[in-house]
Amino acid sequence: MKASSTWYQTLLGVRSGCEPDHPHRLVYDRLMSGDALVLQLHRWNAEEHPNLVGPDLAPHGHGVLLWFEVDEFDVAVDRARHLGAQVIEEPHVNPAPQHREIWLKDPDGYVVVLASPDGESAEA
Repeated sequence: MKASSTWYQTLLGVRSGCEPDHPHRLVYDRLMSGDALVLQLHRWNAEEHPNLVGPDLAPHGHGVLLWFEVDEFDVAVDRARHLGAQVIEEPHVNPAPQHREIWLKDPDGYVVVLASPDGESAEA
């Protein structure tokens, strides 16, 4: 969980919202952009949450897409490349929302899509 938290903090340019002495800091993190909550991370099997047990029942990430709209798309793509993120789809324009996207895999196998704001590619 700590490695995933660090990866997402770097990719999205956000910070941990949990204090270093938070009692659950090794199993849980809140990633923040200013005062806005962006993502919560929780380790498998760490506590008795019904949807966080049995991590081997299906491949990690099966059926999950995590979408993030980023204001500075090119900067976010550079951060993804700096992380050595596995790229599933290179940057491209999605014609329906007229924005740019890059599709990645995170260290745990989840698909992550970074997208510029809707309409951004029409302005170029």
